[in-house]
Amino acid sequence: MRLLSILFLLAQLALQPAWCADVALMIGNHRIHAEIANTPESRTNGLMQRDHLCADCGMLFVFPEAGRHNFWMKNTPLPLSIAFISASGSILEIAEMRPFTTEIHGTHGDVLYALEMNSSWFARKGVKQGDRVHGLEHTPRGY
Repeated sequence: MRLLSILFLLAQLALQPAWCADVALMIGNHRIHAEIANTPESRTNGLMQRDHLCADCGMLFVFPEAGRHNFWMKNTPLPLSIAFISASGSILEIAEMRPFTTEIHGTHGDVLYALEMNSSWFARKGVKQGDRVHGLEHTPRGY
């Protein structure tokens, strides 16, 4: 089973654009494969124009410094959930985002990371505000 998981992960990596860095994250006992968006261009593009995201895959936005960062779904066909994460790895807020909308989703506290997953992923897994995200220390710095 572990070999199949490794082969699946390698296949997913082979299908990603060469510019995409990625990281394995854990929330509780839930493993996440996250593409990293840590540059102005990659954070701006995010998951726009994507029509598929595997079940436990997401995109981790890494900012150069903690602050109040906002997101919208313009040009994004996937319904997504977003977790806003503090520099210490604690989830401050979770929001549901509808496709192709310009509704602003932000946080009331300073965050260094934001993690986008398929819609309702956090609710289905029982992940909630205050839970910790592990593996963030392996992400490249945002700039």
